Amino acid sequence: MSVAKTAFKRALPVLERGVLALDHAVSGYVQPRRARGKLILQPYVGWGTPQSVEVQGRVLLPRTLAPARKGDARWRNFRNVLRRLLSREVGGVRVTGTLGGVTASDVSTSDGYFTLVFAPAPGADPFAPGWHEAQLQIEGREGTTRARVQVVDRARFGIISDLDDTVIQSDVTSLPRMLMTSLTGNARTRLPFPGVGALYRALTREGEARNPIFYVSSSPWNFFDLLWQFLDYRRIPLGPMFLRNWGFDLLGGHGGYKHGVIERIFERYPDLGFVLIGDSGEKDPEIYAEVVRRHPSRVLAVYIRDVTEASRDEGVLKLRQEVRKAGVDLVLAADSLNAASHAMSMGLITPGEFRSVLTSVARTYET
Repeated sequence: MSVAKTAFKRALPVLERGVLALDHAVSGYVQPRRARGKLILQPYVGWGTPQSVEVQGRVLLPRTLAPARKGDARWRNFRNVLRRLLSREVGGVRVTGTLGGVTASDVSTSDGYFTLVFAPAPGADPFAPGWHEAQLQIEGREGTTRARVQVVDRARFGIISDLDDTVIQSDVTSLPRMLMTSLTGNARTRLPFPGVGALYRALTREGEARNPIFYVSSSPWNFFDLLWQFLDYRRIPLGPMFLRNWGFDLLGGHGGYKHGVIERIFERYPDLGFVLIGDSGEKDPEIYAEVVRRHPSRVLAVYIRDVTEASRDEGVLKLRQEVRKAGVDLVLAADSLNAASHAMSMGLITPGEFRSVLTSVARTYET
């Protein structure tokens, strides 16, 4: 990792702390005034079991974002990124939701976040496995907003994946390119790694008894719509996302945050094994190795996309030896094909699905 990028990452918490302090200083004045105007709901993807479902979202003032197109100018994309980052959240607003006849409500925090927990009454029918839609509404306002919800029950296994430099190419090894890619791209110009869509479709087995996928990233919640549109446009399986609060959460450190989310997912689905997928650019190998140490029987395989130099690879390979002692393979994969080969050998995907990944990777390199 370059010196410039290391310095940037060290300075980022200081910048975020300043932004957070400024926001808290003015929120007491502006929040009541914001609540009087037009408001919108930004729901995220709900997740849970037949017995309990959680839907998180945010109350915001309206913002203008034109639909992403391949030919959009970089300055237009950069303007949209700024509009996402400078979102105007609204606290003290009661949000009510309905899912399968079950109602839940919550009041938004000073950062605009709300969390609705739906649980069928004792003796009532549980939520059916699969995708659902919850209807959300701001109390005292007209109109409803739909939130997608994934209910998981009796899957073969689950997948937990990072996004940046695992699914989406972010040029982590070069700070200037990383900033240019992240700040001036959009959902249609950002590129996935070769074969990642085919690999993830094979692991989730879309259309059959679906294996759930969860995306855990350090990107801020402000980028949720961009990331969702990217996955949908690139035909990469959709699933609940766990992102970070632009303010307070970013001060807590990448490793502790991601590990905490994985522990929550493991606790919610105690009978489910998981495939963990990340990259070598950040701390994914160390985080996943710690997960293996704590839950060796719950991790089926660890796939790490190799996006860094040889010196970093040496450290990852040492971790591979550690997790092997727990009976788990850590695969440092140059591309999606290496991960698919191991997944086929484990029986996680079929030979036919492996050939689909092979075809996808080959087609990418031919163009």
